[in-house]
Amino acid sequence: MNSVNEKKVAALAAVKYVKSGMSVGLGTGSTAFFMIEAIGEMVKNGAVIKAVATSNETEKLATKIGIDVITLAEAKRLDVTIDGADEVDDDFQLIKGGGGALLREKIVAHNSDMNIIIADSSKSVSKLGKFKLPIETIPFATKLIKIELEEMGLSPVQRLKGDADYKTDENNDIVDVDIWNTTVKLTDLEQKLKTIPGIVETGLFLTTTNLVIIGKGEQAIEKRR
Repeated sequence: MNSVNEKKVAALAAVKYVKSGMSVGLGTGSTAFFMIEAIGEMVKNGAVIKAVATSNETEKLATKIGIDVITLAEAKRLDVTIDGADEVDDDFQLIKGGGGALLREKIVAHNSDMNIIIADSSKSVSKLGKFKLPIETIPFATKLIKIELEEMGLSPVQRLKGDADYKTDENNDIVDVDIWNTTVKLTDLEQKLKTIPGIVETGLFLTTTNLVIIGKGEQAIEKRR
């Protein structure tokens, strides 16, 4: 079974946790796409859902299929957020941000009562770091941040879109770094990175996840923290 079908299997399993009357955080990316479509079907069938989008792309899709998108300030608190991940390990730790939405994703996750991560089987790993870790930076500081990250042995590469610098929805830069060989604990690395002025957020999601649903073949395998 291919990864696209596994993503759909995981997404549909996660949507079972969404009930009419809930406020729901909508993730970003190819796996989240199937979840958003499924919630759109619920709305068409009469469910009342208020949704907060983690990216402009997600907001456009959700609005197009009839989901009522509100701001996080209007929602105040979300019942559940469903989002994808670039990597997820056995300790519910994630790397996210391949799609560039890590800042809003982390804010929405922080303000949710339950966070569900959905992914195909290739995203389940024993150790994080084969996928490069995205770091969102203020453009004013990016070049100097890259020097500091280089000195830390993280091999930083500024993300591009075509020939131009990639920009997030908040108009910031993304620097992708290599943490595969780091000997620093991930919690310590996260803390150290966020002490560097100009780093807005990292793609390490270490404590937010309550439930992981992995699509493996025809099955949705659920693992709860």
